[in-house]
Amino acid sequence: MAIDYHLLSSLSATLDDVVKRLGEVARSADDDNDPVIDLMEVERQLTTASRRLAKITRPR
Repeated sequence: MAIDYHLLSSLSATLDDVVKRLGEVARSADDDNDPVIDLMEVERQLTTASRRLAKITRPR
């Protein structure tokens, strides 16, 4: 089965939106408690995943 690059591109855009929204939530928190630190780590890991996915979907 071939890779559906159009679908991956759409998923990449959705992931970018999720990363942006997570970052907004983490930055709006008033303190550095464990959930906020965990949320920032999730944002960091999803940012990495988003970059890798974007690399896959770029035209060759």
